[in-house]
Amino acid sequence: MKIVRTLFRILIGLVFVFSSFVKGIDPLGTVYRMDDYFIAFSIPWAIPFSLFLTIVLCVLEFIVGISLLFNLWIRKIAWIMLPMMIYFTVLTFFDAVFNMVPDCGCFGDAIKLTNTQTFLKNLVLIAMIIPIFAWRKKYRSLLPAYGEFSLILIAAFAFAMLSVHCYRHLPLIDFMDWKTGSRVNKSTSMPVRFFVTYKNKKTGEEKEYVAPDYPWNDSVWMSEWVFKSQRVEDPDKDKVMALQAEDSKGNDVTSILLDNPGYSFILVSYNLAEANPQAFLKILPFYKKAIADGYSFVCLTNSIPGEIKHFRMSHGTAFDYYNADDIVLKTMIRANPGLILLHDGVVIAKWHNNDFPAYEEVKNSFMSK
Repeated sequence: MKIVRTLFRILIGLVFVFSSFVKGIDPLGTVYRMDDYFIAFSIPWAIPFSLFLTIVLCVLEFIVGISLLFNLWIRKIAWIMLPMMIYFTVLTFFDAVFNMVPDCGCFGDAIKLTNTQTFLKNLVLIAMIIPIFAWRKKYRSLLPAYGEFSLILIAAFAFAMLSVHCYRHLPLIDFMDWKTGSRVNKSTSMPVRFFVTYKNKKTGEEKEYVAPDYPWNDSVWMSEWVFKSQRVEDPDKDKVMALQAEDSKGNDVTSILLDNPGYSFILVSYNLAEANPQAFLKILPFYKKAIADGYSFVCLTNSIPGEIKHFRMSHGTAFDYYNADDIVLKTMIRANPGLILLHDGVVIAKWHNNDFPAYEEVKNSFMSK
């Protein structure tokens, strides 16, 4: 039984640490999902507390994982773990039945699960958590009580500071489609390739060919080899195609932005009313120098034309504004506003408004290569 207790403790600890980590390093993404729940439950008044609750939830989940993983203070932590797991199992049950929120985000953007898969996952977890709770007095740490508590406290504080840092800058690890290195344009589509494998009837040898480059018209060869399997290779299957940008007249300008050859800049602000106005003032000199050097610089937002006009006049931002879906904009960069550098349709770099660089710095680092 000791082996089973240890196995359950380590497995659940790893799940809790992983789950809290992928959400904690992208707190703004978790905030968006928490907002969805508040709207689904008709309590929009709670939205202003989303960030605080996100960090608290992730920290609690993290210390539960650390406690289990390193056998620390389990007698006390078990009283947090079990109610938390019961709550989320019930919540995901209603999600699975009524689909209140399409994506619960239990593993952030690192692993996508359907609501049904999430509920089943929670059932498996709680089947191990209930025994851990029942065995809580059997887990004994080698450290004294004050040592266990001190380590838990240090871990909680460090993880909270990490989440705050990722909120004020960008996620430590970017799991989103628009991460650095991703190709986001549509003009460089690669052909889909089909591979076929044939097996020699006598020797059992197997050979793979790119269809149709195999001797299919050789009757002798075909009599000696038999088809075994086929696989498809689609270089574009992971391409980002969700963005659709429009100008003030409703014209689709997506391909103009993403298929723009060379370097181009996209300033993303899903909501101008909630954006940091100082960041726009800070980026203006950058914009003027980029335009002077012949580079494209536009702003994507979900704000309506009237709000855009008012914002432009109030802050003197002369760059072109285009409209796009706010959900897509939130996945492009976790900042309001945030800056993205593209080169031939590939994301080269991203900056939170707290980290906007000088134009000369970007030019020397990227354009001079």
